[in-house]
Amino acid sequence: MNSVEMVKEKIRSIKDFPVKGIIFRDITTAVKDKEALKAMIDFLSDKFKNQGIDYVAVIESRGFIFGSALAYNINAGCILIRKPGKLPAETISEEYALEYGTDKLEIHKDAIEEGKKVIVIDDLLATGGTVSAACKLLTKAGANVVAAAFIIELKELEGRKKLPAGIEVVSMVEY
Repeated sequence: MNSVEMVKEKIRSIKDFPVKGIIFRDITTAVKDKEALKAMIDFLSDKFKNQGIDYVAVIESRGFIFGSALAYNINAGCILIRKPGKLPAETISEEYALEYGTDKLEIHKDAIEEGKKVIVIDDLLATGGTVSAACKLLTKAGANVVAAAFIIELKELEGRKKLPAGIEVVSMVEY
């Protein structure tokens, strides 16, 4: 069994959560397994090593799990993308649409220098709304967003279509 199959086997599927008809892909069962966690971090690290990445931008909260380890492995800094009110210094924000209403992401105003190469990391790509907002926010701050990476991608929701043209999209496990 290869590492992708092993990780996929460790991801728990929960039917009818959070609502009837949804299959929730629970990554916590893969993260707790040391071999699966290592395989996920190694997968991301292998994809981005030696590419001159300056920063890994991590989306709250599960993106933090993978992004900080990835940043360490590829010798990059780590930028935290948070929900409103979580960062102590001056921030810039990007609002995005949800099914019912809106939400917002923030980074520190001084988080990035103009033109730096950034990759965005989150655990899962579904509809693409959150990561699209993260890419817009980073671009607004002056970043050169070159890629977005995920452990899980829900292909049927077509989240890739919402991401900026020209960035590389990487996912380890697809459903």
